[in-house]
Order: sequence, then structure tokens, then C-alpha cells
Amino acid sequence: MLYLVPTPVGNLKDITLRALEVLGEVDVILAEDTRTTGKLLQHYNIQKPLSPYHQHNEHKVLQHLVDQLLAGKKMAVVTDAGTPGISDPAFLLVRECVRNGIRVEGLPGATAFVPALVSSGLPTQRFCFEGFLPPKKGRHTLLTQLAEEERTIILYESPVRLVKSLAEFITYFGADRPCCVSREVSKLFEEHVRGSLQEVHDHFERKGVKGEIVVVIGGKP
Repeated sequence: MLYLVPTPVGNLKDITLRALEVLGEVDVILAEDTRTTGKLLQHYNIQKPLSPYHQHNEHKVLQHLVDQLLAGKKMAVVTDAGTPGISDPAFLLVRECVRNGIRVEGLPGATAFVPALVSSGLPTQRFCFEGFLPPKKGRHTLLTQLAEEERTIILYESPVRLVKSLAEFITYFGADRPCCVSREVSKLFEEHVRGSLQEVHDHFERKGVKGEIVVVIGGKP
């Protein structure tokens, strides 16, 4: 059995009772960063073996993990924050489990883009989630396609690149396209800055940017 267990994106209370139950029952927890997950487990007094599982080693350890699961081990995959597989490792392991007839259960729980979307004031009935845009190769092509997208667009962005990316979005989408940048979702200094792309860009150019970022952009009218 493989469990995909969402962990808090900010407030440590944003974890479900079922997630805590599963983490306490599995044989091993696969963690993006064992130090970060160790703090969460310590907070909830859960003592379980931790094994690194991240984008730099997922190919290397994949077959070993599948073999352990086939041998009867129960494992949970967690990331530093949010739901495994959403802009974080998990897909490769899930795919191999499905191919090998290993049961997979994805628990509902925290993810940053849903609170950002529903707090944005932009249409929520239809949207597309793109995660992190490619930094170079394929970026122009994707932005050109997204400029024609009629659904609400959701992106993740680094704080150090946000202002530059917003300027780029103005070029592709137009300065008046509605936008909301959500910063530090579920954390102490949570902030939602709403307005046109130009207004939001100017705000962060003046103020500076810190923390985890979700960008929500209105679709093409």
C-alpha cells in the first residue's frame, strides 16, 4: 500500500486526523526533506523511519521502493508542504505502483493553489493549473498559448522572479488583465494582492517580495 499524504502549507494545524493516523501506521515515510518532515512528526509525537524521496533521487530509488511495496511494506509519501505530486515528486512512484498492481490511496488535504484560487475573486468554475513555468526552454510557447486561455490561470512562482514574471505576463496578457498574487498561504503573514497585472506588478516592485507565491490570472475575456 502506498499513501499520498498532504502536509500543511503553513499552519501546522492544517493536517487531517486521517493523515496523522496514516503517518502513525505506515512502515516508512518517504520525505522530500527528512529534516522538515521530522519537525512535523515531532510536533505530533509520531515516531516512524524516514527515507529521502525527492526530484534528485526518485529515479535511483524507484525500483527499490516498488520491491519493498510488493514485499508488503506500507509507505507514505509526503512533501515539505502540500500534496505530493502537485509540483512535487510522486508521479513516477504512483505510475510504477499502478503498473505493478500496488494499491495507491491519495488523501485529501492541504495544497496552496486552491485557497489562493478561491480567495482571488476570479472565476473558479473553470481553471487551469500550470505549476511553475519553464524558466527558459518552452516558456515563450507556453505563455503564447496561455494568452488565449479563457479559463482562470494558476501558477506557482519564486519570490525572486515574481516581479520579472509579472512584467512578462503584462507583455503577453495585457496590463489590464485581472490578477491576484497570494503570498504565504496559511502562514502568519498571509497576503492577497488583487488588481490588474500592472497594479500588482507595481505593488511588488515597490514593496519587495518574500515567501511562497501563487499567481492567479483571469482568463482571456
